Amino acid sequence: MPTCAPESGPDFRTTSRSIDRYERFGMADRVIAIGFWINAVLMVMKLLAGHFGHSEAVFADGMESAADFVAILASMVALKIGRKPLDDDHPYGHGKAESIAAILVSLIIFATGGGILYKAIITIMDKDYGEPQLIAVLAALATIVIKEALFRYTRRVSKKLESPAVEAIARDHRKDALTSVVTLIGVIGAYFGAGLMDHLAAGLTAFFIGHIGWETFHNAANDLMDGQPPKELITAVTAIAEGVPGVEHVHEIRSRRSGQYLIVDLKLDMDPEMTVKESHDITSKVKRLIFERFPNVGDVMIHINPHEEEHEDLIRL
Repeated sequence: MPTCAPESGPDFRTTSRSIDRYERFGMADRVIAIGFWINAVLMVMKLLAGHFGHSEAVFADGMESAADFVAILASMVALKIGRKPLDDDHPYGHGKAESIAAILVSLIIFATGGGILYKAIITIMDKDYGEPQLIAVLAALATIVIKEALFRYTRRVSKKLESPAVEAIARDHRKDALTSVVTLIGVIGAYFGAGLMDHLAAGLTAFFIGHIGWETFHNAANDLMDGQPPKELITAVTAIAEGVPGVEHVHEIRSRRSGQYLIVDLKLDMDPEMTVKESHDITSKVKRLIFERFPNVGDVMIHINPHEEEHEDLIRL
């Protein structure tokens, strides 16, 4: 449970979080719903264009979009779980569900890339090249424009929310835009007679997919392993704490992610002659300032050490 919360006046933690949570989850729902339905239209378009336009690269792009359905659905479920408030069994909330969903998304991306690569290799070995039609070229071009716009919109929201699930979806949109560039090059080459290019594009697309999958997996795994956030945030929080009168020094600072929120652990050096009430008021001010500066900080746990006195940090990690 949170420490050093004010004993009188409005509950800053509850009031701030309630307003912030509704806004955050509403934004996440919108960006995911938009991506879901646009992806549905693109999936059908690419599968039809790839099939009737005789382009393996465009059809593979459509299959990749089909896999995105599962990824987005996993993220939607994760966000629904992650928005649940803390309870007795989950005192730090349910935010880790987002990172778990991001791991699932990465595995789906890996599997999709592997399937596309395998089919491209078999086709090239059999030298069974098709002759893409203009509809396949147009489908690849439309996908690039739409997916890049969708990536920019989703990435902007993910940066604001700092949500692993939304960030994974943003990366997936960028992956689609990049792979569609390769698809376009390959299908144009095949359209003008170089049939091999369509299948080479499909194979190269698989490597792009694998790279995006690895990035998504790495970031989500780092969050699940309670990896430290960017140094800039640690530096800023330290400056805020040390700027409060009564705080002599930040002895130690750690932070970990739980979905869209960060949980910060602070050890503050303070005057050993200070009363409990005085130290309580100071640490409460530290928490308030951090909350005001960083809307994505969900809780701040504070431990007080006597300044300039020998003390032992009891820890087993």
